[in-house]
Amino acid sequence: MRKIKEVLRLRFELGLGQRQIARSCGIGLGTVHDYLHRATVAGIGWPLLKDLGEEELESKLFGNQPRAGVQAAAPSRPQPDWKGIHEQLRQHRHLTLQLLWQEYRQAHPEGYRYSWFCERYQQWRRRLDVVLRQEHKAGERMFVDWAGDQSTLCLR
Repeated sequence: MRKIKEVLRLRFELGLGQRQIARSCGIGLGTVHDYLHRATVAGIGWPLLKDLGEEELESKLFGNQPRAGVQAAAPSRPQPDWKGIHEQLRQHRHLTLQLLWQEYRQAHPEGYRYSWFCERYQQWRRRLDVVLRQEHKAGERMFVDWAGDQSTLCLR
């Protein structure tokens, strides 16, 4: 829950500074500054009206913005072809996600930024079913797990 009333009380009734208010309320200095700035812009002073509730105070300061912890609907952006991206990354071992993102941004300038692109791809990839079935008789085959470049692998 927001501590708007407490911030206003500490500022106007006790005359504390913003750092002291932040420490006292356990909130960030930027949040205190934002609350006080919004109150000044909205013309809200101290003492508050007795009939002014938390919801009304919040709507005066923040308008129609969503409450903290409630995600607003993100504007729809063009979705990349995650399956095609995944296949390209599997086929071309030197292809990177950044190169694919650059191609995506050329086609869709209003699309996702790089960090969101990577995050969305990882979310999509987590939904894939990972299956590796190998049926063989014991001792018939040998498997080597190698994470490096195959040209440096030398078995003798």
